[in-house]
Amino acid sequence: MEFFDFHHHKEYVRNGIYNLDFEQTPPDLPYSIGIHPKDIDIHNTEKQLDWMRSTVFQNCFAIGECGLDSLVPIDQKIQEKVFLRQIEIANEIKKPVIIHCVRKFYEVISFKKKAEQPMIIHGFNKKQQIAEDLLSNNFYLSFGKAVLYHLSLQDILKNTPLDKIFLETDNEDFKIEELYQKVSEIKGIALDQLNEQILENLHTIRNG
Repeated sequence: MEFFDFHHHKEYVRNGIYNLDFEQTPPDLPYSIGIHPKDIDIHNTEKQLDWMRSTVFQNCFAIGECGLDSLVPIDQKIQEKVFLRQIEIANEIKKPVIIHCVRKFYEVISFKKKAEQPMIIHGFNKKQQIAEDLLSNNFYLSFGKAVLYHLSLQDILKNTPLDKIFLETDNEDFKIEELYQKVSEIKGIALDQLNEQILENLHTIRNG
């Protein structure tokens, strides 16, 4: 059985969404393209956005990762402007948005009304209340390696509807199969049922 890796940084992983770095040539596999908050060039944001637009080829699955990050030295207003522009591009080309968020979840939620396409928080590992607020605003949550050992996160995942879940390795060195196995145990469902549901979730976000 093959397992879809929703967000990864490994060009050899074909069954998933590869996170394309700025000015990198897209590989021949599904990828996402975006301007991460830490990579915003305040003097050349238009050039960066033009690169994004010109690199949305056939295998582009999503816009991202993009979002807001309170720990990077880029001014918050600039981050918000670049994030909004990427949401607008996603609206135009009808692609879902993969979001990077650090300590700015309620600001990200405020941008949801601007988005016409599904929005997915990647690498979610925060508290139950934040998860509930995101889910009530129709976000999807993608979970990573922390689920393997983080007990409170396991509880959050247990309470997250199956039709709002994705699983990812991000840039961690472990096998996505381990995560699917753990989540199937947490949710009390068969591995193939979990796999089928995530593929159904992919179909849903791909089709808006």
